[in-house]
Amino acid sequence: MRKTYEVIVIGAGSMGMAAGAFLARQGTKVLLIDAYDPPHAFGSHHGETRMIRHAYGEGKKYVPLVLHAQKLWHELEEETGQRLFERTGVLGLGKADSAFLQEEIASAREFQLPLEILQADEVQKRWPGIRVDDDMIGAFEPASGLLYSEACIRAYREVALKHGAELLTHTRAEAITYHADGVSVRTDKGELHADKLIVSAGAWTGSLFPELALPLRPFRKTVVWYEADDSLYGLGRFPSYFMDLPGERFYGFPSIDGALKIGSRDAGRDVDPDLVNRQFGAEPDDEGELAGIVERFFPGVRRTLKQGKVCLVTWTPDDDFLIDRHPEHEQVLILSVCSAHGFKFASAIGEIAMQLTLYGKTEMDIAPFSLGRLRKQA
Repeated sequence: MRKTYEVIVIGAGSMGMAAGAFLARQGTKVLLIDAYDPPHAFGSHHGETRMIRHAYGEGKKYVPLVLHAQKLWHELEEETGQRLFERTGVLGLGKADSAFLQEEIASAREFQLPLEILQADEVQKRWPGIRVDDDMIGAFEPASGLLYSEACIRAYREVALKHGAELLTHTRAEAITYHADGVSVRTDKGELHADKLIVSAGAWTGSLFPELALPLRPFRKTVVWYEADDSLYGLGRFPSYFMDLPGERFYGFPSIDGALKIGSRDAGRDVDPDLVNRQFGAEPDDEGELAGIVERFFPGVRRTLKQGKVCLVTWTPDDDFLIDRHPEHEQVLILSVCSAHGFKFASAIGEIAMQLTLYGKTEMDIAPFSLGRLRKQA
């Protein structure tokens, strides 16, 4: 007699592990499958930290979702006793007419979120470690900060397993077969069966649904850590930050143990996730413009590279998420190809996945993340 689960989750990274934890809390017989052993360095969640912003430059539609996600991260901290969030504040920098900053300011006004608008001299006075062009402004959000991303995955893994979820690591999902009463998942270790399926496979999502021809772009990105003076840039002294510059957006975090992290939202290249070179420095532009940005904006940071890492992100054509059912198989939920800004939402998206899977609906507005819009854009 074959073993059948109520729900299988393919991809136990950011969204998948959270979904597994929420399902297991409800007493669901759930199996999580991952090609590696999460948290790991083969997807989109490694590299120690991720930013969580509330006033949202990517669009006001994200604000209710991220505020709920913040609440759920705090609840996860209380449940597990692990420190997952640091309230560093987030400083956005750019020209006064930056569309991204203007959307952030508009979303703060609409949702009455604390956001300070600072002139260049005010930024430099408050944070002596930063040098800002005279025609730039700062938008400082004091209530936001950073998440310890790998710790978040471990915390949801702990919750999922404590409530009875099964986790199958180092197991690659290869194909999905649809049945009237469920699904079968073929893996490199055999076939598995479930009533319902959640796919949260990041860069591999498109390959699991060849029939949908999803317009998704797996993308190789790098982040680096430079040697920094913690008296200027350390936690408690320096915020998480982003810079909306002409043609490229940069982001980073306070120094932790003498290393300031910085990355580019836009730099990188399209890749096959099964063939990507994960070794930092393998590509001639892995450091790219980052050293120049550090020299320009952070005069107290040495250009001594302490470490660099490679990660995968997956872009949709409009940079918005994907949270929707398979158009022909209601028992299958496709979760969130997040276009390099999704980790902060993982807690809320995990809960949404549980609600859609068990109850068929969610109170959160996920209409902007429909599959139909992507198929029109393909």
